[in-house]
Amino acid sequence: MSKNVEFVKEVIDFLDKSPVNFIAVDNLKKMLAKNGFKELKETEDWSIETGGKYYVTRNGSAIAAFCVPENPAAFAVVATHSDSPGFKIKPNAEIEVEENYVKLNVEQYGGPIMSTWFDRPLSVAGRAAVKTDKGIEMRLVNIDRDLLIIPSLAIHMTRSADDGDKLNVQKDMLPLFSGSGENKSFLEIVADSIGVKADDIIGTDLFLYTRAKGTVLGENNEFFSSQRIDDLQCAYTGMKALIESKETTSIRMCCVFDNEEVGSGTKQGAKSTFMRDVMLRICKATGKDECDMLKMLASSFMVSADNGHAVHPNYADKACPTNRPYLNGGVLIKYNAQQKYTTDSVSEGIFIIICENAGIPYQRYVNRSDILGGSTLGNLSTEQVSINTVDIGVAQLAMHSAYETAGVEDAKYLYDAMKAFFDTGITAESDGVYRIE
Repeated sequence: MSKNVEFVKEVIDFLDKSPVNFIAVDNLKKMLAKNGFKELKETEDWSIETGGKYYVTRNGSAIAAFCVPENPAAFAVVATHSDSPGFKIKPNAEIEVEENYVKLNVEQYGGPIMSTWFDRPLSVAGRAAVKTDKGIEMRLVNIDRDLLIIPSLAIHMTRSADDGDKLNVQKDMLPLFSGSGENKSFLEIVADSIGVKADDIIGTDLFLYTRAKGTVLGENNEFFSSQRIDDLQCAYTGMKALIESKETTSIRMCCVFDNEEVGSGTKQGAKSTFMRDVMLRICKATGKDECDMLKMLASSFMVSADNGHAVHPNYADKACPTNRPYLNGGVLIKYNAQQKYTTDSVSEGIFIIICENAGIPYQRYVNRSDILGGSTLGNLSTEQVSINTVDIGVAQLAMHSAYETAGVEDAKYLYDAMKAFFDTGITAESDGVYRIE
């Protein structure tokens, strides 16, 4: 039996409790507050003390937490994201079908494997803007029951289904909500879940999520499966590593951005000013100016953490012929000549030394040269903050499925690598040498 089952159960519990980005960030806030981190607000002045631990959110879906040492010389950052591919509920969502069914109108968010959403109990989570006596308030929504299903079409009516019929979001992916008779509206169901009247809801950001819980499986409990492994596994382990890290000469920071799956081009995404704004405000609050920050960034290092693909047991030919990452083989270091990933020889070398010093196994991930891969947030965040960065993750199967699979041992390797990174002092010397201690 895997020796790290208990650790991965922590990860699964976080995934089960975090069906959407807003709730994931709220859970991270609770985790940080429980461990002595103080909340800062972007709308207020910041008072920061040496040895202090803080966090700040943006849009309720991105969060940056950090620890401030005495006389900081650099930043040590882990960057992840809170969103996952799926389906967003449209406004005026209800569609009546022949006076017997009501289905909900949805649109695609990111690049989900659409077929994996069929024939599963589903529900809805996100947030709602509510009119109150104080003004407009944002309320988290989680309709915590089996509510919806997207029924597939019987094989008798689509004999070519197993031949890979192309799915149409507007036609094929609309979930069944109710049957005929006296029924509450969808908005009333949402309102009931947060204790308000439907007329008080003036806006929503609501998404479908699968009700299937995460589980450990395999002959020796060596695998686990869950929704949203990509990328909440990295978000949870990164934040846990920050909380449990020790002081170095760097400001240790974990940033969880939103909207990576749709390009990161939002105020809370990796392309936004969020990380730079936080860094600048830290410097200002600790008596440094923007020039000081730029000098610190020259010695700083970032780990961009987003999972990659394992060699697939049924499609082994889809992987690079000379770089063959497997489940439970260690942390992935990700490379791409088109700069979809940020890893270069400098950041690769620094991260490998950190892993080897801590006894953490690692693997290399490169796309097969004739198959385009996805991008991630490391190269996008450097549009705002120029910093040495390595792209990492762990190997998984069925990325962007409603239910993904990864390795139990890798979950602990990922945490160990992030903690080793936070615990390591990295100094860029003027002669181009990087000192690691």
